[in-house]
Amino acid sequence: MKFVAHALAAVALAATAGHIAPAAAQQTLTISSWGGAYQKAQREAWFNIVEKELGVTIKEETTSGVADVRAQVASGRPTWDLVQQGNYGCALLDKEGNTEPLTPAILGVKGIADNMKGKGWISNLVYATTLAWSDEKYRDKKPSSWADMWDTKTFPGGRTMRRSPVYALESALLADGVPMEKLYPLDTARAFKKLEAIKKDVVVWWASGAQSQQVLKDREVEMAAIWNGRAEALATEGEKVSLTFNQQMLLTDCWVVPKGAKNKDLAMKAIEIMSRPEVQARIALYINYGPANVEAFNTGIIKPEVAAKLPSSPENAKKGFVLDANYWAANLDELTKQFDLFIQR
Repeated sequence: MKFVAHALAAVALAATAGHIAPAAAQQTLTISSWGGAYQKAQREAWFNIVEKELGVTIKEETTSGVADVRAQVASGRPTWDLVQQGNYGCALLDKEGNTEPLTPAILGVKGIADNMKGKGWISNLVYATTLAWSDEKYRDKKPSSWADMWDTKTFPGGRTMRRSPVYALESALLADGVPMEKLYPLDTARAFKKLEAIKKDVVVWWASGAQSQQVLKDREVEMAAIWNGRAEALATEGEKVSLTFNQQMLLTDCWVVPKGAKNKDLAMKAIEIMSRPEVQARIALYINYGPANVEAFNTGIIKPEVAAKLPSSPENAKKGFVLDANYWAANLDELTKQFDLFIQR
């Protein structure tokens, strides 16, 4: 009886101890991204793979921009382990010291160009700012370059551009004849002078992707500087809208690990997995964005007809250029002030 009593006590103690601290408790990795269909696609394409391979649970949250990451780091106890941001936002956070340095294994991943990563950030997908237009307005001759945005005689009608120096200054210089490979550092005086020539024709300076899409759909404008996914969504809905990848501005979203993240080592492993070509390729199965790793196009996962509509496919990428994230990290604040004054004049 004494033996049985001791055995029962041991079982009870083990059960209690197990309840308090399971020996094989599953780790949680908190990832913050942009939400909506975008983040749902990331879950299907990438997060499920990470969970399975690392044996972790991914908790999802959302971010609205760099200010969120700054606040997380300033708190001294970031609750996010991994965050998605735009490329010049990532470069800015890195410049400010708000990111953890990425491991050599991540930075050494083949297929992701040097201008798509930095000490504390690496790109994960690609989209683009493109020139799009109404086919109902321009039935015969079609626009083909940023110079056509400025050619209001050949292509009359209202325009829409982003209310930001980013994209606007690049498109102005391209329209003025500057080669893509010689854009940076931007000749800002020349760019603002060129923008003056079209200012009266810009009916809407858009503040969101949804707004740029809506004004083109409603025929408030005939031509737009717009994210490729927004224009293609209109075409899919049956709107007579086309775009060109010629002189496209390739933009990336990227991963950063906030400085002081408690699960930074786990976050690094997750980034490494999600940067692999075969994992990168999966994003194109769920949303109209291209992988940042160009080798993803060699995996056979992305069908040719899908690749033809992705800005980062080899055929389309060579028609454009990658937005210089480091340039904008260094100059965004000052040029935004100048741009706002330009709009208000």
